[in-house]
Amino acid sequence: MGRASNARQRLMDAVMELIWENSYGAVTIEAICDKAGVKKGSFYYFFDSKSDLAAAALKSSWDDRKPAMDALFSPTTPPLERFLKFFQGVYKRQVEIKRTCGQVLGCPIFTLGSEVCTQDPKLVKTIEQLLKNYIHYFENAIRDAHARKLISAPDAACKARLLFAYFEGALTQARIQNDPGLLKELPQRAMELLGYETRVRAA
Repeated sequence: MGRASNARQRLMDAVMELIWENSYGAVTIEAICDKAGVKKGSFYYFFDSKSDLAAAALKSSWDDRKPAMDALFSPTTPPLERFLKFFQGVYKRQVEIKRTCGQVLGCPIFTLGSEVCTQDPKLVKTIEQLLKNYIHYFENAIRDAHARKLISAPDAACKARLLFAYFEGALTQARIQNDPGLLKELPQRAMELLGYETRVRAA
């Protein structure tokens, strides 16, 4: 069981890396198996298709990411500070990704979703849920900031969607231009979109 579980995880790790660095359509099952060091027959033991593998990998990646998001957006942290730490972390991560990969890769969920949105309804459903998970953190922080009268956001859900759209757009633009510097002002611009007028010093 240990070896089987390891093979399944290697496949999920491989598909996430290959899709993020290339594209969903360009990545074949053969390439995934080669990357994972798993035979093609074993692939079909775990997954019915590339789509099923991608969906499972996204869910697994979210499970790994969730504890960090819970910590960043903890109710014990002042609500606007949650955003500052999150966006500063995004910038630093993309800088590091470019340093190691030579390319800004942006958001794997959003990049994949925009590619398959008209082709794979089952996979899109998984992507939509994961994006909603992120927006939920934004919404809770905005609601807390409004309750503390730091900002005026009576419709926290709407404000969260607006901020998330800006965030994902900035990530996509940074990927297209291969320039992490476009993300350096994320904390400041986020505060402006939230209606909090202050100067945010970049980390």
